[in-house]
Amino acid sequence: MDRYNFISLLGIFALMVIAWAVSSNRRRVNFRVIVWGIGLQLCLGALVFLVLGKTGVFDHIGTAVDSFFAAAMKGTEFVFGPLYNKAQGFTLGIHALPAVIFFSALMSLLYYWRVMPMLIRAFAWVFTRLMRISGAESLCVAANIFVGVESATAVRPHLSKMTRSELTTILASGMATVAATTLFIYVGFLRESFPMIAAHLISASILSAPAAIVLSKILVPETEKPETMGKHIELHYEKQSGAIEAIITGSMAGVKLLVGIVALLIAFMGIVGVINLMLGGIGWHVGQWSGYDIQLSLENGLAHIMRPFAILIGIPPEDAMQAGRLLGERSIITEIPAYENLKKAIDSGLIKNPRTIVVLAYSLCGFAHVASMAIFVGGISALAPQRRKDLAAVGPRALLAATLACLMTGAIAGVFYNGGLAILQTGK
Repeated sequence: MDRYNFISLLGIFALMVIAWAVSSNRRRVNFRVIVWGIGLQLCLGALVFLVLGKTGVFDHIGTAVDSFFAAAMKGTEFVFGPLYNKAQGFTLGIHALPAVIFFSALMSLLYYWRVMPMLIRAFAWVFTRLMRISGAESLCVAANIFVGVESATAVRPHLSKMTRSELTTILASGMATVAATTLFIYVGFLRESFPMIAAHLISASILSAPAAIVLSKILVPETEKPETMGKHIELHYEKQSGAIEAIITGSMAGVKLLVGIVALLIAFMGIVGVINLMLGGIGWHVGQWSGYDIQLSLENGLAHIMRPFAILIGIPPEDAMQAGRLLGERSIITEIPAYENLKKAIDSGLIKNPRTIVVLAYSLCGFAHVASMAIFVGGISALAPQRRKDLAAVGPRALLAATLACLMTGAIAGVFYNGGLAILQTGK
């Protein structure tokens, strides 16, 4: 274990200390949740980096996913024709976002074939059995590994009676993980620069689930008696009459999701642009008065705020400012621009250290941003209107838990990364 591996290990505990310092009830923290949650993450991290990474499994997964992704985008290639040609450069709206529609249809089909319910129940059983959290929140956390805000429908009958701690956990897990439908947008960004990115992002989303449980239970410990404590509950979801209906329903849901993503990107990046315009003007006037070249921007401010966290999870100091900038971007303007800028930083040589790239890829893998908090609070409030005030009250704590959980997932990757993975595409 080199010094950066050790720093990442210390970072895991430092993130929990930060959460404990602002906990709503420090005396009621459940240490069983912490021990099993961290244990699960370390076991999964060891499996990914020390077993799968060293046996060439990730190479095969990367090749398989690359072929699958190319086949899955045939519909997009047909619709956009020559515009899809990679020689014309990467365009988010053409080469990545349409994947949402295909994978939404695929997930709907996997639900119809009962593949997804089986996987969700398996993860929920592990969380309930080992971490001793309620069956309802276990099921919702497990569903969040694969889907987005719609995961709350899996436990809809139980939402009205959930405790504030349970609500915090389901919000945090939703923001700390990523849906399969959007995960492949990130794969579209990075698969040429980082061939094994798909396997790493899948493992990142899985790792973030127990991390979200741990940190949400530290920030808002359980002080009540959950109705489904120790119980394995049934998964509720809309059953389709056939495979064709499942594909149609999933495709239409994918269109709505795609429009929502585009709307958020346009709105938030536009708002950030206006804020930067004002900050730039202030910086210019201060510079004229002081005689110094002062460049103010939201990204620069967030980079300074997130830089210590980047170092804390094991990113080398020389890359910490750039890493902090990307982590800050994710918290304000979503993870999609952050991943796109990570790709640009890799391709331009701005970030060369493979360790930095791996830790960042894991840390950015989550919906932990302001827009996501509004989406999850609003979406779950629509399912349980009587809990709207409670959801709004715990929302900021859930966002903090999700942000720390994503950083913890990056730290787990940092603990086990030893430079043995040739992650970068040669010849770039």
